[in-house]
Amino acid sequence: MQRFDPRIYLFAGGHFATDWAQSAIPALLPYFISVCNLSYQDAGTLIFGNILLASICQPILGYYADKVSKPWLAPIGPVISGLSIAIMPFTTNFWVIFLCSMFSGFGSALYHPEAARMVNGLAGEQKGKALGTFSVGGNAGFAIGPMFAGFCAYIFDVHGLVLFGILNSLLALVLYHQLPGIQSDIRHEQIAEAKAHPDRVRKNDWPAFGKLTFVILGRSVGFSICNAFIPLYWINVLHTSPEQGSFALTVLFTMGAFITYFGGIISDRLGFVRVIRIAFALMVPAMFLLTNSTNYMLSMLSLVPVAITLFAPYSSIVVLGQTYLGKNIAFASGITLGLAVTAGGLFSPLVGRAADIWGLPTALQSLWIIAIIAALASFTLPQPQNMPAKKN
Repeated sequence: MQRFDPRIYLFAGGHFATDWAQSAIPALLPYFISVCNLSYQDAGTLIFGNILLASICQPILGYYADKVSKPWLAPIGPVISGLSIAIMPFTTNFWVIFLCSMFSGFGSALYHPEAARMVNGLAGEQKGKALGTFSVGGNAGFAIGPMFAGFCAYIFDVHGLVLFGILNSLLALVLYHQLPGIQSDIRHEQIAEAKAHPDRVRKNDWPAFGKLTFVILGRSVGFSICNAFIPLYWINVLHTSPEQGSFALTVLFTMGAFITYFGGIISDRLGFVRVIRIAFALMVPAMFLLTNSTNYMLSMLSLVPVAITLFAPYSSIVVLGQTYLGKNIAFASGITLGLAVTAGGLFSPLVGRAADIWGLPTALQSLWIIAIIAALASFTLPQPQNMPAKKN
């Protein structure tokens, strides 16, 4: 069996750096609501700002990365994401906070396509495990980011957020130093793969990728709305403290980190399409339980099936997207890794507006309704022609 390249863990670290910065923003929403007198709609707008540039730029950057690779964009992404969070405690101006939120997402957009393209190049035949490992970094960031940001805002000192900028910059320096050797090894791997599989032709299956997009958007909405509104749901519906709201996010994303890793390994054995179908079929009752619970313990327990259905299919979606668009791997990564997290944030202001009018529990019913649409879409996904179905 091919040796698993340890440098994939470095890219997982970069994924951690961008996503722990991005995940800090939802945990800071109660702080901004209190300090800046924001409404639910304003809070949703900050999430919208976080994903606005990211949603526009990630597919574009991925498209051009397939044509003219710019690997140095990968280390720049964590720096921008971290510095954007580091600036936030020094202002109470809504629009400055909005811009910081926007550029935090932009840093993530710079990182995902190039980093995922390089991970794919280093993965060899272990793509499920490699992309699962890479995704674990992001999920670990989403687990630790809210906890650390909540600690700074509500317990210690909000100015401690400057550590996001410092730590991200240090990791970016390490990644930048390793890039020349990584690029050289990827070129050698591509030559070896071409010799080993001379009949394998990379091609694009756009109709299949179009069907996958509905699945991506369904997961993205579920991910983004949970990320943005679980702390507010815990505070305003379950009547917990802001710290407990941040802790709920940490629990969700900590489970997500482990589930993503093992989901990648399982998908290498069961098949990527099958894992996606099972996960989204279970997402409907999981989201229904979460959004209709008014008991703290039941709500905490409901995070388990929610985490399984959100994170188990993540690496399967990424690998399947890269397989459907074999000639445009970075573009596919920009969609599957980037928009899978950010596009749902476009829905956040609408949910926030609905919460202002009808209440937060009613607004969050959209989670299981959208899960139904994504589940139906998952059963239209074809098995890739150059990826045989797995046997039981």
